[in-house]
Amino acid sequence: MPDDDLMQLYSRRILALASDIPHLGRLPAPQGSASRRSPQCGSTVSAEVVMDGGRVGDFAQEVRACALGQASAAVLGQVILGRTEAELQSARDALAAMLKDGGPAPSAPFDGLETLAPAQEFPNRHASILLAWDAVLGAIAAARAR
Repeated sequence: MPDDDLMQLYSRRILALASDIPHLGRLPAPQGSASRRSPQCGSTVSAEVVMDGGRVGDFAQEVRACALGQASAAVLGQVILGRTEAELQSARDALAAMLKDGGPAPSAPFDGLETLAPAQEFPNRHASILLAWDAVLGAIAAARAR
């Protein structure tokens, strides 16, 4: 990968997001938890949730991923509280379409994911970018199954 492409991929905004991930850590009494790992790069994200009337009432995450995966987890952490499973699934699907097909960025409040649009050209990074979303959806499913 040429240096210019790498610099575009790891833009200042991506690096700023990656350095300030909200809700890091663990919850004292999660209702649901899940971990996801990308076999391509070894990145892992664990998520824990407490649901409140079908909405995320509390959330924590542990993120061990590249800057792109961290940036994606940061956007998720900024907007997750009060969101429903359907809203998060829709945002995850829109993010995947943006990465795979160059579709539009997810709509507000998930529009911060537009920062990750340059990663479309790097399919080997897509799994890491989706990890936090997949982990939180798994945690919500685990809470629902309780």
